Amino acid sequence: MDALLIIGGLLLMLAGLVWLVTRAFATSLLWGWGSLVPPITLIYILRHWGRARSAVVLVGLGMIPLVVGLTLLASKDAERLTAIMRLDWLKPEVQAPAELAIDLAGELNGQPFRPQQGELIDGVLSLREGLDFFALRELSIRLPQPIEGRVRVDVLPQDSGELPEVELSWLLPEQDLPEARRLSRGYTLHLDLQPQEPNRLVGDFHLVLPPRFKTSLSGRVELYRDRLRYADGEVDVRFDSRDTVAYVLHDYLQRRFATRNVSELKLPPFTFQGDTLELQVEVQIDRRNERLPIRLHKRAIQGWSVEGDRFPALPTVAATHVESSSKAAPVEERLSRPVDRRERFSLARLQRNPEQYRNLSMRLSRASGGTVEGRFVGVDADGSIRLSQQMGSGGGQASFSFKAQEIARLELLEP
Repeated sequence: MDALLIIGGLLLMLAGLVWLVTRAFATSLLWGWGSLVPPITLIYILRHWGRARSAVVLVGLGMIPLVVGLTLLASKDAERLTAIMRLDWLKPEVQAPAELAIDLAGELNGQPFRPQQGELIDGVLSLREGLDFFALRELSIRLPQPIEGRVRVDVLPQDSGELPEVELSWLLPEQDLPEARRLSRGYTLHLDLQPQEPNRLVGDFHLVLPPRFKTSLSGRVELYRDRLRYADGEVDVRFDSRDTVAYVLHDYLQRRFATRNVSELKLPPFTFQGDTLELQVEVQIDRRNERLPIRLHKRAIQGWSVEGDRFPALPTVAATHVESSSKAAPVEERLSRPVDRRERFSLARLQRNPEQYRNLSMRLSRASGGTVEGRFVGVDADGSIRLSQQMGSGGGQASFSFKAQEIARLELLEP
């Protein structure tokens, strides 16, 4: 609706300007040519208002739907309106450098196929052209079972049995949802992909579908094996993916519990909206099942990190073997034993060393009755204990402060 109002207003204003120039030429040839210059156009309107009045009124009428349309657009998509005002649509589109070296010749559904994204994760090979939620063109190949290491697959049209399933999808300009076609036999496929550090597969790709699918692709591809990204040989924790969050949490839990025996990390479903994540994590630490509430923040430069993470890095494996063999066992036992701060926790210990317990979950029983659960924020100047609570799904927080004499019991709920 907003686009129609803007276009309609512009057309009315254009018609009014053309009419005004026509009236100026009807007055005299000199006024006609002069009306093409804005300052002289204004002089003509003032000198010959009787002739120019109808055209000026038409221009004014065109401004009404134009202003209404721009107001509606600003209320729905202010960034788009800003881009229009900055004339970004006149600037040539700059293509971002491709992350993957994909060199395929051929077509998909009769159209040239130039994928910018590729991955082979959990047995599904995917090549996508377009960076929107729905790809402009996409090819997916579901292998019968996940393959570790080198990937080599050869399929001929006459083969039968359990074969990879091929799916094509494409989005036409006039469509909101993509169309898809799927087949499980009667095609030719050759894959020969070699692992390449840190997390890529590189090799030959050849696919020919039956003529009715108008799809034939051949060349070399480069694919991601997981959804981690690397920068200078290190995991880039600024990249938004489930694997990135799992990597950050695995490193955090190893350092928090001073053990490398962290496994079976399970994350709940979540989406990347904003720069904060609150998760209930299930994990196995030293063969002991734990369920922990964890909050993560994302910063522009540092990327994703756990709130309150001040735990030191674990000693390297080489450092743990510097001592003699007689002392190796006690060192190993000390490093792998998790620190459970609940065992010796008390209100007095909390007031003496509040930094040790910051951002941990606690339950406070009031002397007057009732309990409050929240995360420990700190100790005020008068010795009061401050807790914070997350308020519903809106993301707000409430803070509570309790003096020592108001507290009947204080429990630490996390190790």
